[in-house]
Amino acid sequence: MFHDSIVLLYAITVGFTTSGIAASVYGLICGNKKDKFGRTVYLGSMVIAGPLVLFERAAQARRDKSWPGVAVFLATLVAGYWSFAIGLFVLDIALTLAKAR
Repeated sequence: MFHDSIVLLYAITVGFTTSGIAASVYGLICGNKKDKFGRTVYLGSMVIAGPLVLFERAAQARRDKSWPGVAVFLATLVAGYWSFAIGLFVLDIALTLAKAR
């Protein structure tokens, strides 16, 4: 039971870290392009960078008191689950590459 909880937290952490890296790389490469290509790259990168963006917006809305606490809680849950899914995918790739050696 304890091992499963550690794997769960590790997968969420890996997913959230991957999300942050993807958001930073997108910001460095594309910036604020408003053309069709920039919009396509933005939407594609949000598949990976989405949890960080969602969590940042929820935190900002909470500081501004524009969202109720329940909405912030739900956004945090969605970001956590999304990070978990990304983390499992990244860990699966890492384990596959480790077995290939």
